[in-house]
Amino acid sequence: MYLRPAALASSARSGGGSFFICEGQAQAAQDYNHRMDKQCDFGELGPDTVLDALESVGWRGDGRLLALNSYENRVYQVGMDEGPPVVAKFYRPQRWSDEQILEEHAFIAELEQAEVPVVAPLARAGSTLHVHDGYRFAVFPRRGGRAPELDNSRTLEWLGRYIGRLHAIGAARPFALRPALNVDSFGHAPREFLLRHDFLPADLAQAYATISANSIDMARACYERAGEVPLIRLHGDCHGGNVLWTDAGPHFVDFDDSRTGPAVQDLWMLLSGERDDMRRQLQDVLAGYEDFREFSPRELHLIEALRTLRLIHYAGWLASRWEDPAFKLAFPWFNTQRYWQDRVLELREQVALMQEPPLWTAW
Repeated sequence: MYLRPAALASSARSGGGSFFICEGQAQAAQDYNHRMDKQCDFGELGPDTVLDALESVGWRGDGRLLALNSYENRVYQVGMDEGPPVVAKFYRPQRWSDEQILEEHAFIAELEQAEVPVVAPLARAGSTLHVHDGYRFAVFPRRGGRAPELDNSRTLEWLGRYIGRLHAIGAARPFALRPALNVDSFGHAPREFLLRHDFLPADLAQAYATISANSIDMARACYERAGEVPLIRLHGDCHGGNVLWTDAGPHFVDFDDSRTGPAVQDLWMLLSGERDDMRRQLQDVLAGYEDFREFSPRELHLIEALRTLRLIHYAGWLASRWEDPAFKLAFPWFNTQRYWQDRVLELREQVALMQEPPLWTAW
């Protein structure tokens, strides 16, 4: 349920984030440092603590415990004495407030009530968020499924219909507390974090500082070309790894990165390949999407800008979590000379891509 794809340009983990609704670059950087520079200790979260936590709210485990592949949080499949296994998600301290997590849960509940296929947290004692021994957690039903075939036109159209329904609900009202995805929060703030905390090799620091600044400037230019676009509640991390596919269709999991942003944020990560390939895929997605919600072509100016911001944010996310032992085991290639050389080249390519015309489609 919580597997992650490789850290590629089209699907780099957004990781996470600090809470900020940015009003400027200085505030974004300050908030990013405030939230992301605090390391938390999952060291006390052993099997006994997990089982005790679930039993404290009425889920009695049978001792079977399987750690799932989640880095930002800790997620376990837990066998039950009675009934099917459940999935327990323990939230990383410092990242979200209780109110922000509950706002995410409320959004999922809205979607579920509207019969959008999501995996919603289970309520006990009137709440979906619980606390045990200092750890906050939620419990979800276990759902099976496979990765969607994103090279299949019918699959993309089907996904588009459900994302269109998700966005129609997401546009009904804004988040009150969860953050916005914008150039400051996903670009300037992580860049400042990386530069201030000396993660870059001395011989690459200036090159990265220059190309990342140019990339952020170019992303801002893309936003200016797009003009004012509606900002809605999003899934936020809608790549193939967060969609489970069954014969009955998709269901969406892991709303941990749900935030406010442009609709195209939940579409562009479904696209891959050469420009013509992405154009065809986008047409398939929008063929289903626009059955439920109109899509503004101006948002296509944002695709490469959002990809660029995701790349910068991903590097900042890894850096901000580097003292967590799980990250050093999972990402041994991070913070090497080769890693930063590749990031410089990657951003140079993105600067060029952001100057190309958008993926206009004929509908």
